[in-house]
Amino acid sequence: MSKALDRAYRAATAWIDGLDERPTAARATLDDLAAIFGGPLPELGTRSEEVVEWLTRHAGDGMLGSAGGRFFAWVIGGGVESALAADWLVSTWDQNAALYACSPAASVIEDVAGAWIKELLDLPGESSFAFTTGCQLAHTTCLAAARHALLKRAEWDVEQDGLFGAPRLTILASEERHGSIDRAARFLGFGRRAIQPLATDDSGRIAPTALEQAISRSTGPAILVLNAADLNIGACDRFAELIPMAHSAGLWVHIDGAFGLFARASRAHRHRLSGVELADSWATDGHKWLNVPFDCGIAIVRDRAAHRATMTTSAAYIAAQSDARDQIDWNPEWSRRARGVPVYAALKELGREGVEALIDRCCAHCEALVDGLGALAGVEVLSPASLNQGLVRFNRIGDTPEENDAFTDEIIEKINAIGEAFFSGTTWRGRRAMRVSVVNWRTSESDVDRAVATARAALAQSHAGSSLHIDG
Repeated sequence: MSKALDRAYRAATAWIDGLDERPTAARATLDDLAAIFGGPLPELGTRSEEVVEWLTRHAGDGMLGSAGGRFFAWVIGGGVESALAADWLVSTWDQNAALYACSPAASVIEDVAGAWIKELLDLPGESSFAFTTGCQLAHTTCLAAARHALLKRAEWDVEQDGLFGAPRLTILASEERHGSIDRAARFLGFGRRAIQPLATDDSGRIAPTALEQAISRSTGPAILVLNAADLNIGACDRFAELIPMAHSAGLWVHIDGAFGLFARASRAHRHRLSGVELADSWATDGHKWLNVPFDCGIAIVRDRAAHRATMTTSAAYIAAQSDARDQIDWNPEWSRRARGVPVYAALKELGREGVEALIDRCCAHCEALVDGLGALAGVEVLSPASLNQGLVRFNRIGDTPEENDAFTDEIIEKINAIGEAFFSGTTWRGRRAMRVSVVNWRTSESDVDRAVATARAALAQSHAGSSLHIDG
């Protein structure tokens, strides 16, 4: 076994060392990968070190450089060194971190990591928490707690009686909400029709009048979902104004802070989230701005009783622990890896100052990148950098908006094909755009310069039809 682990270590080291030079886009096609990895199940086994060698030799061309500093798509962070190493240990220890009895150390480490996260984000200390697979399950966990609390007020026991015949719940959410809110509504039995979109203003934030009107139309229990940085322009809702409005009408307020909630750790940027601590629940990701490896979501719920009631379970063979944390009381999973350990490691490595520096650095790099792209001929800045997000669009003089939609997608494809940087596209207010998302601890000023030079080269190639050349 040591041979296989040694081979994996050497491959991992080579991968990390090569991030700065390796293309950010995958080089292998679907057909290439299917031909390499496909075929019938082997009849005979292969030595473990040979399997690892096979994987490392053939998988690399099908991987994105998302762990590196030149990846600006989909708000995907890297892994700080201690968190990556801790994640290796989590797999090596191979604990089922569902119960204290199954892994006492994992239980205590995760308990401390959750307390540190609440302290870092300046959220109510009495709140409960759960480390989930990602923000999707964090939303589901929080909204399940909301469902319990709101229906309990209506004298309905949803855990015992289900939703058939229960009062119908409504979810008020931004028209710019993330799709994971819709999926959570489906998973929890609310259904898509339970979601009432709220109009946003020119800044991308829910208009107070839109919430006021929605509350006046509401006839039953309701949840308000607010954005702590939406995925396109980093817009943060007016928490200090909207949350008291919602609470006065009896609504549960949930915060989608997948990445933006970590701006609370920065003295320079936390004002954007003023009042967010007034909410009832918060969801965020550790594998985004905290830069721990996939997968790690974090659910935080002010009402501990509602959170526990909707998640806990018991059985004769479960060795429940009265004086220690059993994660199964707070998580939707029965079997789970100890994903709180990499969070603990990252926070211990970075400390409060290190997290703040990471947030501030990403925001500064995003601003420099959006400004640098915006200075190129044919580039329109649709949304200046806000926190770590921005939007640009590529235009040709004389083309229709629809033609420039296609041109924008073409340039994104050309940039990614060059391999020096990687971006993703989006549709914002009816038009195609390129997202600029900076969330990786490895991103440097040099990475920003290389990305701008790549966009310049892609534009030059498109206009001239010449071979690729990066200037600068």
